[in-house]
Formats: sequence, C-alpha cells, structure tokens
Amino acid sequence: MVPAYNEEKLIARTISTMPDFVDHIVVIDDASSDETASEAIAAGDPRMVLIRHEDNTGVGGAVCDGHLEALRLGCDVSVVMAGDGQMDPAYLPALLAPICDGTALFTKANRFYSRDSYRGMPKYRILGNIILSFMTKLASGYWHLFDPQNGYTAIHRTALERLNLDRVAKDYSFENDLLINLNILRIPACDVPIPAVYGSEVSTMRMHKVIPALIAQLARGTGRRVVLKYVVFSFSPIALLLLAGLCLITFGGVASTWVLIHTLGPTSASAGSVLLASLPILTGIHFLIGALMLDIQESPDRRAATV
Repeated sequence: MVPAYNEEKLIARTISTMPDFVDHIVVIDDASSDETASEAIAAGDPRMVLIRHEDNTGVGGAVCDGHLEALRLGCDVSVVMAGDGQMDPAYLPALLAPICDGTALFTKANRFYSRDSYRGMPKYRILGNIILSFMTKLASGYWHLFDPQNGYTAIHRTALERLNLDRVAKDYSFENDLLINLNILRIPACDVPIPAVYGSEVSTMRMHKVIPALIAQLARGTGRRVVLKYVVFSFSPIALLLLAGLCLITFGGVASTWVLIHTLGPTSASAGSVLLASLPILTGIHFLIGALMLDIQESPDRRAATV
C-alpha cells in the first residue's frame, strides 16, 4: 500500500518502481490538496487501487485503511511503502523473507544496523533515536527491535486479522502504538536491515509539540500493554513483581520523607529508621529489575512464528 499526502511529484515514480510480484498497489490519497490522485491514475498501472479520503486522517489512518483494503482483496501480506520514494522496493524481498519462511508475522525495516548508518547524522538526532527506541522497547515489549519510527513494514494476513485497527493511534505515534498492539497479541516480529533513502521531502513536524505528546502516548501504551498482557490475558508473575516493586518504592519514598523531616532538627535518625526507609526502596528496585528481565524474555521474536 502507498499512503500519500500531497505527493503529486513523486507518486507516479513510486508506483512505477513496484516489482512484478506485487499483486495489488493500494494508493491512499489522504485528502491531498494537489493532484496526487490524478498522478496516481496517470501512472497507468492496472494493479493500482485508489482510495480517496475526504478528510485528512494522518498517516496512521491512511495505513489502516490500506490494510483493510488488502484484507478485502485477499492479500497474504500487506506492505507499507510511502509515496515519497524514500522506501526502496529493491529491498521488498528481504522484508518479506522472514514472513514467507514462517519465522515472523511482522517485519520492519531498521536503518541503524551498522556504524555507517549514523554517518553524517547530527549527534542530537542519534541521541534522539536511541532514547526514542529505548522508550518504544519499554512501551511495546519488543526489546529486540530498533528504529521504531521506520514505517517500511510488512504484516501477514494472520496477524492483520487479529489486530483491531480501530484501537491503533492514527497520528505521528502510529508506528509506536502499532508495535504495542502487536505485542499484546504476541505477534512474532523482527527487524530487517535496510539502508535509509533521503529524498527532497522536508518534514513539517513540530518536534517541541510532538515529543511531549509522544512520551505521554508511550507511557499510556506501557500501562495498557502491561495490564492487558500480564493481568487480563494472563495473570503473570511480572504483574506481581511490578505491583510489589511500585508499592515498596512508594512506601520507601514516604518513609524516607518522614525520616528526612524528623532529622532536620537537633535529633539524628536511628539506624532502624534509615533501614525502614531504604530497604523497601532497594527491594522494590530489585523487583522492578526482575519484572524487566522477565518482560525481555517474553519479547515475541522470530523464533516463535507460525504461518
């Protein structure tokens, strides 16, 4: 599928580069104000199916509609390829290979697979990618995946039919929230090393507004994943460790505050008071680390896939 918004200059070229083994090309014109739809039709590819949105739904909304159309068309695998030409179709076989051989149900491109991948990238962007990737690992539970904002993805019909697309965020956090929802369903996923292609497109995203909202979205996603995966669907020891750890740290924090207040005067804290304040915090941290280690082991990687 090809989600497109104001891509009249690039959409025809994107369609023309699709390999012959692609059965359908679903172009989603997300309420473009230019001639994106006309250019897509002018490309003249008989495999092309055009979906036009009256209102802009964001990249997530466009991708979700594309996935639904892929299901309707009976496609076995649905691949997302942006309309700006920055996702090279030459790497489609590599992206599809883990799904075709039955070792994954969801694959995602990873641009940062070697030291050369970071060459020429500003240090603040490198740091930002590392921090965002770690936060998404924590939120999604896919600890073996990296480069979460990469939208070059492929998903098998089996996984797509289980996924409730109505619950997936439709804005800039779509890729992150998709991973969270896939992990709740224990969908095996893997990264595929694919180099980045940077074209002439200029991002209009306002990072000072996006980052706080994305952090809040990931925090909510973390809580939702833990509750659904480890409490509702399977009451796991991970839930007990998390609950006990948070309770102990909270109790230790309150006790530490009480000890600190009472030692501001001439009196000093007794060894028992210090122990009462510090021991719950240390024990709670150990419980949280234990829960984290178990969560990492639960990461649905390619070893568990069945198609």
